[in-house]
Amino acid sequence: MDLKLKYYLQIANNALILSHRLSEYCSRAPFLEEDLANTNVALDLIGIAEATLEQAAILQGKGLSGDDLAYRRPENEFYNTLLVEQPNKDFAYIVVRQFLTDAYHVAFFSELTKSKDPFLSALAYKSIKEVTYHLRRSSEWMVRLGDGTEEAHVKVQTALDSLWKFAKEFFKETDADIFMQNMGLGADLSKVETAWNQKIREIYIMATLKYPPLNDSQVYGGKEGKQSEHLGHILAEMQFLTNKYPDAKW
Repeated sequence: MDLKLKYYLQIANNALILSHRLSEYCSRAPFLEEDLANTNVALDLIGIAEATLEQAAILQGKGLSGDDLAYRRPENEFYNTLLVEQPNKDFAYIVVRQFLTDAYHVAFFSELTKSKDPFLSALAYKSIKEVTYHLRRSSEWMVRLGDGTEEAHVKVQTALDSLWKFAKEFFKETDADIFMQNMGLGADLSKVETAWNQKIREIYIMATLKYPPLNDSQVYGGKEGKQSEHLGHILAEMQFLTNKYPDAKW
């Protein structure tokens, strides 16, 4: 696969799959205002995914659309991290998954504004405003739960301990990451990771949460198309209409 195309798909797939997970939680948040906020974050992520997939379709040059890349690709051609496809076990899991991703998005898009690729640079400048809000919201929830009641603290710490093994995949360099960085088109993931770690530690201290050990084991594979069983279930639902009615127009 063209490495530039794969890079675009990595960005788009993270946003698309996480937005789907958030949409599954619609109407189930603790209160109405939070339900609306959660849904708005999902819509922002869909916007990022849609714009990037449309550009990826143009780059591919096969006459396909962004919708084709979203709804007609097999599981092994999705390059999202394993973290974003993890299930919505409870509100604490949703908050932790979102916080880890939001901190990455802010650091990543901040670096991507330096890209020599006009589309990626424009995408980064537009997205940074949205993901900064996302991070502020999820950070506040991390502190509210972590430094809240004993039950809330235990739940958010349990979620963190469970999801942490997926967190570092954001910074696992693929051939596409290396190529794009060397060409001055992609983000420097070492700088992204440094900024991410700083933000993570800051919020953990405020939330009185225990930071995972430095020698923690990590699980990788999503960015190379080696997904968990969860993505198959997501795609079965998300791609149902296009698979059932392949000639449908809307």
